[in-house]
Amino acid sequence: MSKNNQSTNAFLIHISAFAGFIFPLGHIITPLIAWQTLKKSSSFLDEQGKEAVNFNLSYTLYTVIITLCFIPFAFGSSYREFISFNNFNFNYKLNTDYIFSFLGLGSLTGIIYLAGVILVIIASTKARDGLPYKYPFTIKFLK
Repeated sequence: MSKNNQSTNAFLIHISAFAGFIFPLGHIITPLIAWQTLKKSSSFLDEQGKEAVNFNLSYTLYTVIITLCFIPFAFGSSYREFISFNNFNFNYKLNTDYIFSFLGLGSLTGIIYLAGVILVIIASTKARDGLPYKYPFTIKFLK
């Protein structure tokens, strides 16, 4: 495979993470399919495909953890009052004691979201230039 074609394919593997904007889990499924179809072509594509899939899996894990951290702050001490299994009333009361923690976690989630978009763009441009890219804070699910 030519160097130019290899760089283009690596670019497409990384940039395919934006398919997550089109369908759920597209940011994982699309790079995984692209990597699986192109990994035998060259070691560079194999390496960059693993890196893209590992990053998207890690990114999803971090997002789920942050989202789960929102639950106590969103419901606060009125969580038991929110869902009453005895009479199925939805009595949601915003507890102002938790509003700053809720906003802080919301800001953190926004920063993680923007960082994910920026890192995919950086990885795509590096791969297009034929340079290997290692995402920061990535758990190596695939080795």
